[in-house]
Amino acid sequence: MITRPKDQITTSQAVVVIINTIVAVGILTLPRATVEEVKTPDAWIAVILGGLISMIAGVIIVKLSQQFPDKTFYQYSQQLVGKWAGWLLSLLIIVYFFTLSAFEVRALAEVTELYLLDDTPIWAITMPFMWVGLYLIIGGINPIARLFEIIFPITIIIFLLVTFMSFGIFEIDNLRPVLGLGVMPVLKGIKTTALAYTAAEIMLILVAFMEQPNKAVKVVLVGIGIPVLFYVITVVMVIGALSVDGVAKRTWPTFDLIRSFEITGLIFERFESLLLVIWIMQIFATFTITYYAAALGLSQLFQKNIQPFMYGLLPVIYILAMIPKNTNDLFALGDMIGNAALFLFGALPLFLLVVSRLKEGKHKSRYF
Repeated sequence: MITRPKDQITTSQAVVVIINTIVAVGILTLPRATVEEVKTPDAWIAVILGGLISMIAGVIIVKLSQQFPDKTFYQYSQQLVGKWAGWLLSLLIIVYFFTLSAFEVRALAEVTELYLLDDTPIWAITMPFMWVGLYLIIGGINPIARLFEIIFPITIIIFLLVTFMSFGIFEIDNLRPVLGLGVMPVLKGIKTTALAYTAAEIMLILVAFMEQPNKAVKVVLVGIGIPVLFYVITVVMVIGALSVDGVAKRTWPTFDLIRSFEITGLIFERFESLLLVIWIMQIFATFTITYYAAALGLSQLFQKNIQPFMYGLLPVIYILAMIPKNTNDLFALGDMIGNAALFLFGALPLFLLVVSRLKEGKHKSRYF
């Protein structure tokens, strides 16, 4: 049995899954990526607009999935566009998910090697992380959701604590003037910021596991809204402390922000290790849910048991994670994934939603 009846999650668990899927590498890279595009202190406005666009895309995905509340995208795609086209679309989404898993695990290894385990081979960091992920997803969606519920409050507490401790080096003048060069620079950054919220696509499979699929729109709005708040706080604090020019010159500006201050007299005088702890947890969250989504897709596409696909995908993800030779190659892979997401989860769901409504209309017209 591929989809077991007990594999159901509550509305709050679905929200937490979306949040934990979104808040990953973007915590470290979004300030630099946005500033490079916007080139003004108004990058935080682009972050908000990107979040709103992602909410719209998420609602479209949910509306599509709600047409088939007991099925994942892999199961209903062939009903919408035919057997072969649906099979191909499902395969593309599966490839997207396990490529994103590989990107996340490699990003984790790069930062961990740089800040924590100097001169440790990348494979030695990557492999234990992946095996623990495999152990988790073997249990299905329920253990994943329960672990995410543990990770989420820890992330909020530590993130807000560490971020707001940087107020001592925060300069409000670094955020001025607001819209000093007009709206156009902000609009240039919308694509970059929208890509930071790519996670609503998980609703293509998550709606099928929800106890109350009618609340899926609420799940998407809250699940994206909280990361928008996270990212706005991050971008504002990083630009305010390091300035636009300072952010653009740094590979991991959020870490550099936390390393820029220390508070004497506390148990911890430096706080980058705390940020790294929650960031590793968030990377693990994104890695596991996308890994599970890819394995689930293969099992439903070929109508086989899911566990062989879980084991089979592990070396594939590892090989993909080892392909980037350096950080620049890793960011290039991230850009490729983001551009693929624009098509797969921006334009495509809207097209499929229109197709499903047209088919529904034709079906009703036969009886009236």
